Amino acid sequence: MASIPKHRVSVIGGGGNVGAATAFSLIAKGVPAEVLIVDVVDKAAEGQALDISDAAFMMPGFCRKASFKEAGQSDVIIVTAGARQQPNEPRSALIDRNYKIIKSIMDSLQPIKQTAKILMVSNPVDVLTDIAQKTSGLPRNQVIGSGTYLDTGRLRNALSEITEVSPTSIHAYMLGEHGDNQFTGWSSARIGGRPLLDHPKMKEIDLDKIYEKIQRKAYVIIEAKGSTYYGIGICAATIAEALLNNTSQVFPVVNYVEKFGCYLSWPAAIGCDGVEQSFDVKLNEEEHKKLEAAIRAIKEVCDKYD
Repeated sequence: MASIPKHRVSVIGGGGNVGAATAFSLIAKGVPAEVLIVDVVDKAAEGQALDISDAAFMMPGFCRKASFKEAGQSDVIIVTAGARQQPNEPRSALIDRNYKIIKSIMDSLQPIKQTAKILMVSNPVDVLTDIAQKTSGLPRNQVIGSGTYLDTGRLRNALSEITEVSPTSIHAYMLGEHGDNQFTGWSSARIGGRPLLDHPKMKEIDLDKIYEKIQRKAYVIIEAKGSTYYGIGICAATIAEALLNNTSQVFPVVNYVEKFGCYLSWPAAIGCDGVEQSFDVKLNEEEHKKLEAAIRAIKEVCDKYD
């Protein structure tokens, strides 16, 4: 029998679609880790773990069901569990319900490994990342959220179709709050070392329509098939891989930015210590106003859970 990988990644809520997509992505990407599926619904966790383990036979990692206590000793703890917003339910009520869920999860994980990194995926991710940090007791740099990474991927895909340049060579970000107060950092966007908006194929493009397309995409997917999970699954797995392998890659993740005094989606280099550094981003006056609106919205909610 092959030896157990030295790294351990736990997916809390792994019995659900997002958690299972995340765990599968870790295996499919060839991350050499023991992937633990944890869920309050034991049968769901068992079924997903058994199914994903069938896909691991040719990969360096493997997958199994585990307990919350085992998960607490992981190198990376990915949280995908949480309550969904009900029809006509105010956002404040959703946050109250998720606060109780996240606090219960953090209590169940105790004692949490002191060097563990927590990656929040559950929404509203900016606020829940703040709550996870406060309730877990881990340093801020070790608790991050998936943030606008997926939104940024959608943006780069859209820009790739226009410019005919690979999405990985387009440096543009969705920033701020992962939600209503996110915005596109057009001023900082670059392609081939030049401002993106100077590209000849961007001259006649309606930037607002691109933004609206990005904002609507999740709703289009949800209307068609009920929920989104593949995109966020690969994003979460990629961030976890950076945490394990100390790659220092820059992602627009939810991280605590000292100069703003809160968690928000902002470019940061991610490595084995979590957030290694956060970056200044060039913004114009209009983008600064959008950033300030996002900060106010996040702080207003987070301050209630001090």
